[in-house]
Amino acid sequence: MAYFEGFVGAVPTANEEGYRKHAAGAAPLMKELGVGRMVENWGDDVPHGKVTDFYRAVKAKDDETVVFSWFEYPDKATRDATNEKIMSDERMKAFGEEMPFDGKRMILGGFEAIVDERGEGTMGYTDGYVAPVPTENREAYREMAQTMARKFVDLGAVRVVEAWGDDVPTGEVTDYARAVQAEDGEQVIFSFVEWPDKPTRDKAWETIMSDTSMQGQEMPFDTKRMFWGGFRSLLDA
Repeated sequence: MAYFEGFVGAVPTANEEGYRKHAAGAAPLMKELGVGRMVENWGDDVPHGKVTDFYRAVKAKDDETVVFSWFEYPDKATRDATNEKIMSDERMKAFGEEMPFDGKRMILGGFEAIVDERGEGTMGYTDGYVAPVPTENREAYREMAQTMARKFVDLGAVRVVEAWGDDVPTGEVTDYARAVQAEDGEQVIFSFVEWPDKPTRDKAWETIMSDTSMQGQEMPFDTKRMFWGGFRSLLDA
């Protein structure tokens, strides 16, 4: 299955267009260096949580918006080779120096897909999720996620991906483990559901929330430390 480099960052809300232009300018170089797909999404319906949320994950300020993004590769080997090129390419230094946001608070990591269910259409809106899952529950989580992915696709989703933490570094300021308050023996999940538009997403969630067959099911992870949000598409290259 595919391999993903997942990113969450905080961008000054006033810099939305500057962020989009910066990402669009970097996209051709990323493709040249080996990134298969580059996606940037801007926070639109991102709730504040009681325990964890996207804002806490990146220490977002009141005047900042959360972005949820990823690079996609066919496999980890391609991702590793691409990262080597990125780190050594002089052109990348210029992009790094011109970032329209605080890169020190961005969280990132490598994730291997364990579910990748596809529907039809073009992505215009995305639900993003981050959660901690006990390593011993990986298969139980995958089975649950696969069932949910099929439901999402039946309700109009373009694609559903569940990706298991594989190369998730500890950061100096922020990181995925701290974002979900991960405990010993847990791994981080980076997941997303692509929708053609927000109305399709909203209608699908109304159906899912009213489905009594799903109520009372035991979850193979601590849902209180999972966080999620809705994002509109800025770039899909």
